[in-house]
Amino acid sequence: MNVVQGIAAALTPLGLLWTVLIIGVATFLHELAHYALARRQGVAVHSFSVGMGPVLLRRMWRGTEWRLSLLPIGGYVEIDGMAPEEDGQGGYRQPTRGFAALPVWGKVAILLAGPLTNLLLAIGLMTVSFSSQGVAVPDRARIEEVVPGSRAQTLDLRVGDVITGIDGQDIPETATVGGRTVAGWEGVRDVLTKAGPHTFTVVRDGQPRDVRFDWAPTVGGQKQLLGIRYAPDVQPVRVGAAFIRAWQVTGEAVPQVIQSFAGLFQRFFTLDLSRDENVSGPIGTAEIVSRAAAVSPWALVQVAILLNLSLAFFNLIPIPGLDGGRIVLAFVGALRGRPLTFQQEQAINFAGFAFVMLLMAFVVVRDVSRFF
Repeated sequence: MNVVQGIAAALTPLGLLWTVLIIGVATFLHELAHYALARRQGVAVHSFSVGMGPVLLRRMWRGTEWRLSLLPIGGYVEIDGMAPEEDGQGGYRQPTRGFAALPVWGKVAILLAGPLTNLLLAIGLMTVSFSSQGVAVPDRARIEEVVPGSRAQTLDLRVGDVITGIDGQDIPETATVGGRTVAGWEGVRDVLTKAGPHTFTVVRDGQPRDVRFDWAPTVGGQKQLLGIRYAPDVQPVRVGAAFIRAWQVTGEAVPQVIQSFAGLFQRFFTLDLSRDENVSGPIGTAEIVSRAAAVSPWALVQVAILLNLSLAFFNLIPIPGLDGGRIVLAFVGALRGRPLTFQQEQAINFAGFAFVMLLMAFVVVRDVSRFF
């Protein structure tokens, strides 16, 4: 199988369609928020494009040219006073109207609007998901499948049983497995690496019971399997509790996202093309969406949540060219008492844009390299 065949096998037409829709909606709402905050402050918006590249359709409405562009990868808004303007002599000068004339808090409001919209969209989707599907409980493992003829079946473990304790101890909310900190329910597999007598405390029909068994991880050099598939137990919650939980999950995700981006930058600077499960490129993202589309609509909702969180946090990184970098430049101008010169801002933004493009190229190359 060559590279093209490998990529084609990893993706599906339905998955690609959902990828375009999910990313398209996230990007459209991101840019729409920039547009709305600019117009709210009386700043003109010259154009609003859905998609990138050559323009397919265009229409003027409320002083803005609305465009549909060829490539369904993102979009953009052209806000008056944000980019340098021609000086009439073949050069460029720093703008003095529109965005450039706003106080620092007005500029920050426009720049923050996009990432915050993606963040709020993710929280809204989480609230809907939690209130409809329930919230995973980290210290309870629900048995989803029992393999016929397995050791688990002889122990009378059943689908729907909830494991709440192991060897006389309640399952903790977190556990360490393979040097990683994971949800406590994932620690069930850890106990099966240890020989000796074990006890699972399970709840069935609201009643607890102990399941005792002797266990050997390997027999005759062959790894033994208990014969169960399990997942976190899910408890129903009301909308209010789901909304609070969504904010909690978002807060818990911040250090993980920071760690993921830090790992990406480290791999970029060391040209490490090894696969990183925490960061996916366009092919990896489409592959994840393809798998989710084959599972259920709620799996697609989970992917949409992750993509919106990623888009929000990535845009807040203080790299020139991203919203976070523009916010930093706005504060630098306020502290100096005057904006940066055209030459200074151009050099900084060019460096930031070049870095982002190189970073994106690196992610794509690493994405494709796993098919070789």
